[in-house]
Amino acid sequence: MAIVDRTRLAELLATEQETYATRHPRSQELYALAGNLFGRVPMTWMNMWSGGFPLYLDRASGNRVTDVDGHTYIDFALGDTGAMTGHSPAPTVAAVQRRMGELGGITTMLPTEDAQWVGAELTRRFGLPLWSFTLTATDANRWAIRLARLATGRPKILVFGHCYHGSVDEAFAVPGPDGKTVSRPGNVAPPVDLALTTRAVPWNDLAAVEAALAHGDVAAILTEPALTNIGIVLPEPGFMEGLRRLATEHGTLLMIDETHTFSAGWGGATREWGLEPDIFVIGKSLGAGIPSGAYGITEEVAAAVTRHTDAGQADIVDVGGVGGTLAGNALSLAAMRATLDEVLTEDAFAHMTELATAFTEGVQATLDELDVPWSISQLGARAEYRFARPAPTNGEDSAAAADDDLDAYMHLAMCNRGILMTPFHNMALMCPETSRADVDRHTHVFREVVAALVT
Repeated sequence: MAIVDRTRLAELLATEQETYATRHPRSQELYALAGNLFGRVPMTWMNMWSGGFPLYLDRASGNRVTDVDGHTYIDFALGDTGAMTGHSPAPTVAAVQRRMGELGGITTMLPTEDAQWVGAELTRRFGLPLWSFTLTATDANRWAIRLARLATGRPKILVFGHCYHGSVDEAFAVPGPDGKTVSRPGNVAPPVDLALTTRAVPWNDLAAVEAALAHGDVAAILTEPALTNIGIVLPEPGFMEGLRRLATEHGTLLMIDETHTFSAGWGGATREWGLEPDIFVIGKSLGAGIPSGAYGITEEVAAAVTRHTDAGQADIVDVGGVGGTLAGNALSLAAMRATLDEVLTEDAFAHMTELATAFTEGVQATLDELDVPWSISQLGARAEYRFARPAPTNGEDSAAAADDDLDAYMHLAMCNRGILMTPFHNMALMCPETSRADVDRHTHVFREVVAALVT
């Protein structure tokens, strides 16, 4: 088995860092000048880019990004799914321009015809009959959690260690060493002890789920069909079906967040795998980058909510905390309609998934040839390698496989050779504009940079 030479890694990383700084003087200059921005970036997570400063965007189209220093990259990050459509797809751009220009009215607090079209399309893809719109998946999760608590009369949410559901407070929880729910390390000033709001258990552990539900206080199981922000950790056979069974047995709602796993197919993992959520959440890619999100609910959940609102126990029209002034605005809905109708089509998903399979096979070929103890997992149009073999089966094991120096080296080596990977982890996503030549270029570069690293 090949072993990473840590001395060699340090030398290679230093070389890549020097190359990165030399190639990007304008980005470095702009970063130094950004003194009025907290962390010198528009959002502090942008500092996750390796190299000491982020690349600054000049322009982007399809699956190409060009920085302010004039370098153009094959983009496999695609806005960490937000641009799964590719950057600025023509149908979405045309719809947005028409809404803003010819028709006018970006946000008016009035419904548009597009809203019903999008709702019907979401039902066609994901099955749930009733939909409401947000600006982000975080908002969709936050508001849907409130409805779940209202519908069930229960206070807690069950999540899985190292899950990702945006910046929802309840999701920043992990199972502690004694099984007690604790705040995830690095969680910024949680408003209350996470044990008051959340029960956290390991992914792929149905026994732990059943034990948590036995307390009778869980309103909803909030889950992705596969963990995605800690590496792709796929469900073991029967796990998702087990969640549905246990939720039903314990009077708990099953809430599935497909913001990332929409990559699994035209109807997400929900359609591909025959899942049956009570609540469904999606965001990011729906509007091709125009802020968009949505949550769907069953007729049964809607009826339970209505009973409580009719009894005066909650107000979902005015002050109930399940909406925002810009949510469901005309611009977002125009973008969603065009994106779903003309960009993220069944043919597009077939193309994207085929390329992700080729990407996965290319990485696996290098890992096999060089006997590198890493693994790669695929979820439809996305794939990700992890510094562990075999592939982790829960979030805790996947988190333990993290290696900051290896991450920095792989990202910088790829970037310096014209390839962008997701800055938070080693995820690659295909879009309708991705080509087989783009994938083959990654396969070639991946072998080159890994071979330089191992002995």
